[in-house]
This record gives sequence, C-alpha cells and structure tokens, in this order.
Amino acid sequence: MRMIVIAVGRLKQGPERELVDRYRQRFDDLGRRLGFRSIDIHEIAESRARETTARMIEEAAAISAVIPEKSQLVILDERGENIDSGRFAAFVGRLRDDSTGHATFVIGGADGLSPEFRRKGRLSVAFGAATWPHQMVRIMLLEQLYRAATILAGHPYHRG
Repeated sequence: MRMIVIAVGRLKQGPERELVDRYRQRFDDLGRRLGFRSIDIHEIAESRARETTARMIEEAAAISAVIPEKSQLVILDERGENIDSGRFAAFVGRLRDDSTGHATFVIGGADGLSPEFRRKGRLSVAFGAATWPHQMVRIMLLEQLYRAATILAGHPYHRG
C-alpha cells in the first residue's frame, strides 16, 4: 500500500522539513517489511483567491487532481475525531490488510478544507482541539504514520 500526503502550503528548508524527512525515512525503512511501499508527499500551492469560499474550492480542485483513483481518503481537520495512536495504527493496518492500493491523507490550507471535500473522507482526524499550523500537522502526521508502523511491527517505539 502506498501512503500519500497532500498538503496545502510549502514546507521550507529547516527543522520542520528535517523532522518530516526523518519520520518519512523511518517509515519507509520499517514499512517495507510490513507491506507498505512509501510515503509520497504532494505540496499544493495556496490559492490566491480573495474570498475564503473561493480559496477552499480552488484548493479542493488542486488536491482532487492528485488523489489516485480508489484511494482511501483521510482528512486532517480540527473538527475531526480524536483517536489514539493504537486505533490509528489499527485503521492503517486494516487498510493494508484490505489490499487498499493508496491511503491519501489531506492537510488543508489556512482556511481548512471545504465542507464538500471533508465529506469525501473515510476518516477525519484531529490532533486535539487546538488549531495547528499546517507545517506542524504534517510533522505530527508523519510521526503518527511511523508510530503506526512500529505498533503494527511490535516495535518498542510506542510504549502507550
């Protein structure tokens, strides 16, 4: 199964990029042994439209253009469900075990994702009640994907 992260906004060089790269590499190293292929990251430019609704529509169209067919969509959204790492790992493991070709995780821009787009997700996940910058959400998502792989592998990284 291939993991895809689609994020609105660019991650510049620096500590945030280094953390994303570190967790991505760790996932790739462990994930191959568990039936996962890799994590592909697609960065979508933020819309320059003046109105919020127009920005969300433009960003949703750009995101939709890179989602593979028959992909299982996971939305990262502050209104999403707070799930613990074990349940997240079980969800990822079920996708793999069901021979899902692609799992696509979507991180919206500053205005979030349009309600229509959010409804397309199989799962909507929040990392707590706080609003996080998209750079931090990307780091937390990559860490949780790596953590899910360690849980599925019985690796001691996760001690929760």
